[in-house]
Amino acid sequence: MIEKTEFTNMCMIRDGSRVVVVDRNARDWPGVTFPGGHVEPGESFSDAVIREVKEETGLDIYSPRLCGIKDWVENDTRYAVLFYKTDRFDGELRSSDEGDVWWEELDSLPKLKLSLDMSDMIRVFTEDDLSEFFYRRDGDKWVYELK
Repeated sequence: MIEKTEFTNMCMIRDGSRVVVVDRNARDWPGVTFPGGHVEPGESFSDAVIREVKEETGLDIYSPRLCGIKDWVENDTRYAVLFYKTDRFDGELRSSDEGDVWWEELDSLPKLKLSLDMSDMIRVFTEDDLSEFFYRRDGDKWVYELK
């Protein structure tokens, strides 16, 4: 059986102990998170994360490294968020229609109003023994596993 799939991405841009965050205005997933967005049809995953970061932050990133994935199945579609990280970038940070962006100390993120489950997603970005954040249904509620 072939599964319909929708790909998106998210990127942790690091400068020493600081990371770029965006406070998303979106109703479907508001709060502080890392920049990212949809992969367009025919677009490579790397090109998509580079484009999305530029659109949301004004930064040009280089050599984004795939470091994990978040995925779930809903309405016969698998949704996959590819997690990237990089410490190579140029440009001036600027906010966009997605929300305000700024540099934040990585250790300070738990004090912010993070997007849903973002605190555990950060673990996939930062802990080498984790590579997947998987949502699954347990009766009427969603639960997740870190793998």
